Amino acid sequence: MSKKFKDLSEQEILALAITSEEEDSRIYGDIAEGLSKDAPQTAAVFREMQAEEAEHRRGLFELYRRRFGEHLPLIRRQDVQGFVHRKPIWLVRPLGLKAVRRLAESMEVETTRFYDRAAARITDASTRQLLMDLAEAERKHTHFADELMEKHLTPDALKEEDEGQRRLFVLQVVQPGLAGLMDGSVSTLAPLFAAAFATKDAHDAFRVGLAASVGAGISMGFAEALSDDGSLTGRGKPLLRGVVCGLMTTAGGIGHTLPYLIPSFRVATTVAAFVVAIELLVISYIRKHYMDTPFLSASIQVIVGGILVFLAGIFIGIA
Repeated sequence: MSKKFKDLSEQEILALAITSEEEDSRIYGDIAEGLSKDAPQTAAVFREMQAEEAEHRRGLFELYRRRFGEHLPLIRRQDVQGFVHRKPIWLVRPLGLKAVRRLAESMEVETTRFYDRAAARITDASTRQLLMDLAEAERKHTHFADELMEKHLTPDALKEEDEGQRRLFVLQVVQPGLAGLMDGSVSTLAPLFAAAFATKDAHDAFRVGLAASVGAGISMGFAEALSDDGSLTGRGKPLLRGVVCGLMTTAGGIGHTLPYLIPSFRVATTVAAFVVAIELLVISYIRKHYMDTPFLSASIQVIVGGILVFLAGIFIGIA
């Protein structure tokens, strides 16, 4: 069971402050390690913040030792009701630059507010003064963090790291998603329209299109997940890539399959053809936006391939 803050002694409050400083120091170290490869400037900021927290912990422990001796009871945030809790960094991967910067700000601000609120509720003068001193120390931490950010994260450094994050996003999410969307949109055209023109039945065409879309999604998802583990290519976690690729493949096929829920074969086919045109334009836009492929060139490549598959399905269906 956790203990109420108002029931803690001065010794326990100081012990709690020491363990909190140590925990924050280790969190900053985890962040620095996680960003060292892709965002070295930000990693340098958190290494200095780690060192600063470690120094504060050393100073607090010296004060504790003078007042209470060598034994330091293990009192952690989770042992005290209402105290600030930190989510372990190893549960938050990959690390986003904006997210960790906001985390650093919130860590210092939240702890400062906690000490301020606690000091206002304590009647013992010495304990209240101790809490006020801790709050002031946390405010200095915040100013120190701001100074480090200004020192290391120049506009050029921020731009470089943001561009690096964009490249990772393209590599780990956009590329497998785009590959799935292209495969789902194009590869399912032939079986869908072949079934539609062969049976002239919208319901049958829908079932064929649904089966083709789901089957293609499963196949592409496994193929992407098993292609490599990402350790050498930097393409990220295989499971994430596989899920993204599989879902986008299914979505690409489902888009022009859903119109065949319309009972009228002619109306459904007209709507499906319109949806196909939209899908191909969306793919062309994504290639232009993320892959820097000229829109006209991307459109010609995607649309020509899509039209050929579309016509192949129709000819096979009416044969």
